[in-house]
Amino acid sequence: MEYQTSQSSAAEVEASCIVVTIDTAGKLSDAAQQLDAASQHFLQQRFESKDIKGKLAETLLLPAVNGVAAQRVLLVGRGDSDKPLKRGQAIKLLQAIASATSKFSGSIALAIEELANDEIDAHWFAEQSAIAFGREAYQYTTTKPQPEGEQPTQPDTLVWVGSDTTASLKKGDAVAQGLNYARELGNLPGNICTPTYLAEQALALASDEKLTTDILDEEQLAEMGAGAFVSVSKASTEPGKIIVMHYKGASDDAPVHMILGKGITFDTGGISLKPGAKMDEMKYDMCGAASVLGTMKSLLELRPNVNVIGMITAAENMPGGNASKPGDVVTSLSGKTIEILNTDAEGRLVLCDALTYGIDKFKPASVVDIATLTGACMAALGEVNSGIFTTDESMAEQLQTAATYSHDKVWRLPLEDDYQELLDSNFADMANIGGPLAGATTAACFLSRFTEGTPWAHIDIAGTGWTGGAKKGASGRPVPLLVNYLLNKA
Repeated sequence: MEYQTSQSSAAEVEASCIVVTIDTAGKLSDAAQQLDAASQHFLQQRFESKDIKGKLAETLLLPAVNGVAAQRVLLVGRGDSDKPLKRGQAIKLLQAIASATSKFSGSIALAIEELANDEIDAHWFAEQSAIAFGREAYQYTTTKPQPEGEQPTQPDTLVWVGSDTTASLKKGDAVAQGLNYARELGNLPGNICTPTYLAEQALALASDEKLTTDILDEEQLAEMGAGAFVSVSKASTEPGKIIVMHYKGASDDAPVHMILGKGITFDTGGISLKPGAKMDEMKYDMCGAASVLGTMKSLLELRPNVNVIGMITAAENMPGGNASKPGDVVTSLSGKTIEILNTDAEGRLVLCDALTYGIDKFKPASVVDIATLTGACMAALGEVNSGIFTTDESMAEQLQTAATYSHDKVWRLPLEDDYQELLDSNFADMANIGGPLAGATTAACFLSRFTEGTPWAHIDIAGTGWTGGAKKGASGRPVPLLVNYLLNKA
């Protein structure tokens, strides 16, 4: 999609559709009043006729309004104008606009700058508009192609009517590209999106001169002593890999920041087999890895001055004759031994060796891992907030700032030493689960043991990485959060 800005009067903007707003009291925005005056008060009459009530995100499409240069007018409810829009409300409104205009060809003009307020300015609105239109344009067709001759039409240009927000529109487009890339990877079935496939995607991104990719295969990892990782990957015929992408946007002596994504491309639970119902959704157990790939794609579009290591632990967790068994003890790359009490707590096993490797090799200034890690986090926070765990107050503040700005919401959960004893084992340095209580926290406690001395945070996206049911699909979260977090490091 192309992006433009226009300082013309709303009535003079030529577009397939121009978007203006009305509130619940029937008050038209200034841009809408321009259209209303040009059309002999046709817009105001729509409110008086109760065609639209002005409720938040309510839409009314008006074709070919006399006196208006645009071919159509979309009148959108902004709710009570006495109350400034909050970020969540604004995004809901923008998503309604993108949905209502998604099948139009040509350009969509947004005359909505008046929605900006002290908390969310015009540049934020423009950025989120590009994200909303990008999200709406995504359609999964890889294994369900559109019938020939039925390819849908889509807008090709977004015009912001008002101040110059070109940079913000382009930033939103870059975030949307990364978001949709992560969604596509998450939506692919496990027989296509294998560890090898993820490695191929990372290598393809390395065609850009700012990014290099290295692959550690399962044989190398075994030789290195990454026993925790191999304990998960060894039962699958699909060889596991740790994928390392290095985005170099700053000088060699600049700090490097590491993001690490869990990439279990299918999770049966292993010997601790999951129930059959909804097991198909375990193709989404690589959404953490997908978010890292999506973030790297956005960085390549934005090209910020920051050095980033993007790591992925790619493996399948399968039952088999050589699968790990409950009660097995393995030695991690750090040298610490782990009693595997539940083979379905595999994400922390692959992540801990990657944390050890990445911290030792790259000496990062900060580390954020992202994983669909625990049902406990999903039970606590549902599908609204991702769980965040850290003892580093600076990182907590930075991630919360990025989450608030992007409305990619997180909620901080406890990570205290008092929980560590739940991981005690009679036969190893630690167990891989901590019992039935505080499961999200004990998982984070486990990972924390492999990050000592490095600023680190863990984001659990078990409830936010995808949606089940009739609207089943990957969300692409937390790409917006990660992109903004890393841009703030630049």
